[in-house]
Amino acid sequence: MRREPFELSILGGATERAWRRERPDIAPLPWELLDEEPPAGALLETARRFWTRMAFQEHKTATATAATVQALCAARAPVDLIAHAARFVADELAHVELCARVAAGLGGAAPLSHDPDELVPAPSPRLSPLGRAAELVLRVYCIGEAFSLPLQQATARAQRHPLLSAILRRIARDESAHGAFGWLFFDWAGELVSDGERAHLRAIARDSVATVADSIEQPGEDAELTFGWLPRPKWQAVARRSLDEDVKEPLMARGLLMG
Repeated sequence: MRREPFELSILGGATERAWRRERPDIAPLPWELLDEEPPAGALLETARRFWTRMAFQEHKTATATAATVQALCAARAPVDLIAHAARFVADELAHVELCARVAAGLGGAAPLSHDPDELVPAPSPRLSPLGRAAELVLRVYCIGEAFSLPLQQATARAQRHPLLSAILRRIARDESAHGAFGWLFFDWAGELVSDGERAHLRAIARDSVATVADSIEQPGEDAELTFGWLPRPKWQAVARRSLDEDVKEPLMARGLLMG
């Protein structure tokens, strides 16, 4: 395993101008409010770590969505379905920039190292191309994005800082389509997946749901003073409901999780 610092950059010039045309809603946000209404003391350092970690998580998701598009192409999924998924890569990169700019505005990103070879869990090589695509969709969308969407929506509603509210509402807006994609895929591919591969997917779903359930119950800070996140008790309440209603129930309805 190799560790590298998590660092980001913008190339600039014509490439950045094209990016700004594609995502015109990033630059006009009230970024100056980070200077006018910054968090103070210990909250500032917590906020720097949080928004740096947010940028990293969005970067991981961008990598995972790109890998999923490649797998969907290899599986010869319907062209319009692949094109729909391809849009999500740009969404996630926009989220990376939004979160990274908050961290930068708070005094700079907190130190964070990662293994670039471990950003996306590789699907089992024993699976067919469709099976590999299904495994990625299950992990990335049916578990990850479906679970996180209600949390992002609740967090956006709870914000009182105008800039953070605008950022989190933009992220939640994009994620609404991401959270639905897994079910769209399995409604198409469900009958095409072999029995053996379906058993493999059920095992992944079972283990992933258990991992998320364990993470929800881990202790954390109960402080009411936050800067872009929910207090732990509120986060746990939303997370438990999301896991039950937005992950487990749709998985069981499609035969991917046993009750």
